[in-house]
Amino acid sequence: MLKAKVILVALGAALVVPAAMAGSTPEEDRKEAVEYFKQMFPDVPYKEYVNGQYALDEDRRSQWESLQDFPPYEFAVAEGKEMFETPFANGKTYASCFENGGVGVRQNYPYFDEKNNEVITLELAINRCRQANGEEPLKYKKGDIASISAYMASTSQGKNFNIQVPDNPQAQAAYQAGKEFYYSRRGQLNFSCASCHVQNPGNWIRADLLSPALGQPSNFPVHRSKWGELGTLHRRFAGCNRNVRAEPLPAQSTEYRNLEYFLTYMSNGLPVVGPSTRP
Repeated sequence: MLKAKVILVALGAALVVPAAMAGSTPEEDRKEAVEYFKQMFPDVPYKEYVNGQYALDEDRRSQWESLQDFPPYEFAVAEGKEMFETPFANGKTYASCFENGGVGVRQNYPYFDEKNNEVITLELAINRCRQANGEEPLKYKKGDIASISAYMASTSQGKNFNIQVPDNPQAQAAYQAGKEFYYSRRGQLNFSCASCHVQNPGNWIRADLLSPALGQPSNFPVHRSKWGELGTLHRRFAGCNRNVRAEPLPAQSTEYRNLEYFLTYMSNGLPVVGPSTRP
């Protein structure tokens, strides 16, 4: 652990904040981000960013592709489908809460709810559906909610993210708050999300090859070897905060939902490929 800390501190001391994602509108941010990574990795096709570190390292990609023959999340997706289709006590199902019966909608999450002025993620919508139908909410980081979310993601595979930031002060503020969180340094190591995933993708921290920011939400939920199970994007946010010795926030907190809003908007135009596997 000490070794990892030393390497992280050494990286942090050398980092300079890039000009990427410094536009005056969300779409300018996204275009600048795409151009930034295009210059950083000129040989990586845009669509490959959904594969994270495997778009950057041929050897790791080969190992990862062999794992896809028997993906470890298959049973969880099947369980998620069964739970999704099983009626609640009142006879309704999750399909009653979502557009198109919840099939092929992952690419539209998170969205900004202009009625209640908040970001709605897919996992939050799943739990609010449960509560609206008299059921107890599920825990947000893993287990049943990850399986249901994975099944719903699987029905959107190949559909491009199409996150909208309405011309609404509250929506713009939520986006900006997520962007500010992404670039804000925190924790004992004084690292931001951008320190690793904007400034240092393609570099190693111990056995971890850092992935670029573009395309990261496309994979979730993911089955991580480290976890031995599926986990949600907010579980990963909390893990990253711990890695830099910062206090993690609760899953589905306003801060993490805004962060997901910003990060997913950056992936607009890239397809949903989740669930997937990661180290």
